[in-house]
Amino acid sequence: MNRRQLALFDLDSASVPPSHTDAAALLGELRAFTWEGKRTDEQTTMALVDERRIALPLLVNEFWTRRQRAAHSLHEISYRACFKPQLPRFFIERLTAPGATVYDPFSGRGTTALEAALLGRVPKACDVNPLSRILLEPRLDPPSLPEILARLNDIRWSDGGDVRDDLLVFYHPDTLRHISALRRYLLRRESSGTLDRVDRWLRMVAVNRLTGHSPGFFSVYTLPPNQAVSIDAQAKINAQRGQTPPGRDVARLIARKSRALLADVDEHVRQILGRAGMRARLLTGPAAGTAAIQSASVDLVVTSPPFLDVVNYAADNWLRCWFCGIDPSSVEITIAKRREAWHDAMRDVFLELFRVLRPGRFVAFEVGEVIGGSVKLEEVVIPCAVSAGFDPRLVLINSQQFTKTANCWGVTNNSKGTNTNRIVLLQKP
Repeated sequence: MNRRQLALFDLDSASVPPSHTDAAALLGELRAFTWEGKRTDEQTTMALVDERRIALPLLVNEFWTRRQRAAHSLHEISYRACFKPQLPRFFIERLTAPGATVYDPFSGRGTTALEAALLGRVPKACDVNPLSRILLEPRLDPPSLPEILARLNDIRWSDGGDVRDDLLVFYHPDTLRHISALRRYLLRRESSGTLDRVDRWLRMVAVNRLTGHSPGFFSVYTLPPNQAVSIDAQAKINAQRGQTPPGRDVARLIARKSRALLADVDEHVRQILGRAGMRARLLTGPAAGTAAIQSASVDLVVTSPPFLDVVNYAADNWLRCWFCGIDPSSVEITIAKRREAWHDAMRDVFLELFRVLRPGRFVAFEVGEVIGGSVKLEEVVIPCAVSAGFDPRLVLINSQQFTKTANCWGVTNNSKGTNTNRIVLLQKP
């Protein structure tokens, strides 16, 4: 399905019932699901809960497309360890009606929240990293391209102030001066309380263009845009490749990326996002403490937590934090190195999710295979969820032959890292 053909829904259709209001109906559909002629492979997985062994259906198929850029253009923002928009769409369409509230307590780049808004649902999102809101909020209320171009013309690109010379390993001196001018402009607007929706959009796009491995980014060749290497590491890359940072036109690259992001945004999309955005709630803080979300107010949770000792979010985002004026040491992101510590962190999260979810509603909790596939985190998730009061219903595995990210990093699918989407479906009694 072409992303321009993806169905969008209106909040006014809230009386339409969800496709499935009970786990048995969803299980029946998944058992009969076919993708390009391939039927679902049903197995059984066992979970140990309080010395009891619980048997759950484990369903394996390619439940959504492997194709890149098959979703709405507004999703094309890079963030480390993010899932495809098709994952939340799969559950949102089946387990909620338009007008329902969809929540992601580990929002990341905001994939679940944005997809929920595009589907006419009310998005709620939380992430301890303030970059999450910076990346999500502008896409729920996107300005027009003429507004963006006019604002780019208004910025004094020569007003860079003091420039960090150590960043010259990434940028040509003229490029770094323009980046610094944009950063200075945005921080001044923010401190004066005049940062508006166009400024937020420029900041979001610039954050996404800071570093990368093609001429579409501000930097010389480096790692993909969702992972900024250290200054010393970039100096080594430059020496190994015999490269020096070329000049980049910052304003032109922001305009080009803006055009791409807005490619699927027409008046109908703006109306849907506008109505969803008025009721959206975006929080910055720990997932285990969300007092701003009312009890029993959420219809569906679709999320993916920080995985066990796999991704160092703080190290990846140091350059983005600098640009946005954020102290990365102040962001306490869960990076549990032991299974027991990860269990304790997720237990507290599940207690909070149980509080905010309506009775009878679902949590789709995406986990991964880590440590070479020897640890499957659903074995940890299910006991946590049961102790919080949830009923486990099934484990869904979206299995695909390859991903673009895996190829980019030189990882062969089914041999290293997180190579499948593994989703535990839970229900609040």
